Amino acid sequence: MMFRGPQMVRAGGRAAGAGSRAHSAWRVLAGLAAAPVVVVSVFRAVPREWPTTVVQLVSFTPWLVLPAGVSLVFAVLGRRRWMAGAAAGLVAVQLFWLVPVDYGRAEAEAADGTGEDALELRTMSLNAKLGKADAAEIVRLVREQGVTVLTLQEYTRPLELRLEAAGLTELLPNRINDPAAHAAGTAVYSVHRLVREGKVPDSHFPMPVIRLTAEDGGRTADVGLTSVHARAPVGVGLPKWRSDLAALGRLGSRPGHVLLAGDFNASYDHAEFRRVLQDGDRKMVDVGLAQGSRLVPTWPMEDLPLPGITIDHIVTSPAVRSADYSVHRVAGTDHAAIVVTLSVPTTG
Repeated sequence: MMFRGPQMVRAGGRAAGAGSRAHSAWRVLAGLAAAPVVVVSVFRAVPREWPTTVVQLVSFTPWLVLPAGVSLVFAVLGRRRWMAGAAAGLVAVQLFWLVPVDYGRAEAEAADGTGEDALELRTMSLNAKLGKADAAEIVRLVREQGVTVLTLQEYTRPLELRLEAAGLTELLPNRINDPAAHAAGTAVYSVHRLVREGKVPDSHFPMPVIRLTAEDGGRTADVGLTSVHARAPVGVGLPKWRSDLAALGRLGSRPGHVLLAGDFNASYDHAEFRRVLQDGDRKMVDVGLAQGSRLVPTWPMEDLPLPGITIDHIVTSPAVRSADYSVHRVAGTDHAAIVVTLSVPTTG
């Protein structure tokens, strides 16, 4: 048996102590990484009318999977099973929210109601940021993407003139437009017939409700189209944001095919937006979510150094199928243009 002298004992003790301190440091780091995830996750999970700061934090829920993953790695290095298990559970929650288990349900239901008896609407929506968006770029996208329906928010008279000069009305000759200063203007351009039916009641920004009628070979497809621009959830505007979204949710219960396109100023992580999708008996479809583009941001595209989030949406009634969803940067605006092909069941 080898004699263990004092020096060997001291060396072993120092090594054990250093290892213990390292494990403790990893555990502290795991806790620090997990803390903000836990806090925001509680806000995300509980559908209360949270104050402005919380509403804005919840917007960034998809990005929480990153610090949650870091926390898991640190917890494993810290060699505490319960801590690693808790961190793994936190990661699992974030992944569950990233890909909702029922996101494709309405799409599957839609497949039973459409097929050859459907007309396609190549739809594009863009918040033009106080009319500063590049008109030539918008027209180029309309031409190259084969867009047949275009909704614009924050639409101004100067933008209207630039779009006309760039040739938009040659591509989309029908329009219902209400240019206005600042952020209140809106417009819908289309190759199909448009009839104004009214507007969303008591909304902060005017949001027109339009009957779009597409015809081809004796077949007709009617859609109740709304160009969406909800109030931003900032300061005193928070109650109006909620009431705007509630009003949009009620549109989903209208008979016939419904299309809501524009700037909702809300993400899927807001309970208020999820209620838009399920305000009544009929489950509406966020086509970006249904097309697997949950993590494709639409804002901010410039200026603000923030992680991107998805606040621009195209929402349809469940009988309308969607395909070929894409997001495009446009110079001059901090929002992205969203483009999708919609197949609307026909009559006749």
